[in-house]
Amino acid sequence: MENAALIPVEIVSTILCFVLLRYMIRPYRLTREARYIGLPLGFGFLGVSYALMGFALYFESFLFVEEIKWLQLFNQAYAFAFLAVTYYFSKSSKSKNIRWNITYAGLVFGVAISYLVIFEPPMLGLPSYKTVDEYFRLFNILFLVYIFVHTMRSHLSKPEPKTFWIPLSYLLLAFGQYSSFIWSLETVFVANVGAQILRIAGLAVFVFVVYQTFFGSKQAFPKEGIWDEEAST
Repeated sequence: MENAALIPVEIVSTILCFVLLRYMIRPYRLTREARYIGLPLGFGFLGVSYALMGFALYFESFLFVEEIKWLQLFNQAYAFAFLAVTYYFSKSSKSKNIRWNITYAGLVFGVAISYLVIFEPPMLGLPSYKTVDEYFRLFNILFLVYIFVHTMRSHLSKPEPKTFWIPLSYLLLAFGQYSSFIWSLETVFVANVGAQILRIAGLAVFVFVVYQTFFGSKQAFPKEGIWDEEAST
């Protein structure tokens, strides 16, 4: 019953992430600059992770359900990693572009290796899923807190009502991860419900802001508060 109630949340989360992906891919399509690929990749991986979890919850008796859960775990971690490094390298410079390309290649390589480890029969002695999930959530929280601090610094350096909502959305996602972590440790039902609400709220706020930014600006791809190119790192 509990799993059935979570499936709609995963579906809505997937849709919101792919809506973000649709908007975030525009700057890369227009410029073909590698530094603009991080955000669409991040939200793309995040959407895939939610879709995989929804699949795992619906098909609990599926032959490869455990592998699907592991795949979801890695996809979500890589999603937040792509988002974090994108903001870290958001200030344009030649040296940072080179480092971003190296980091990007490393993340892609890590994704490929992770997939091989998960689906290589038999699974190569992976530890307890629950234990790894808890560690990954801690890393996810750290990534999201970094993004929150980075985007809040950008907002405070040039305060605008629109840009305030970007760090808020990441903060909501961070609290959502924290609530999921608490639920994993204590199996507190309220924490699980809170995690789902916070996740949906964070993604919905981000979709609203991105929609307003793209359709409320005359620029080909507005950057304020999203890519933070003027923020100091």
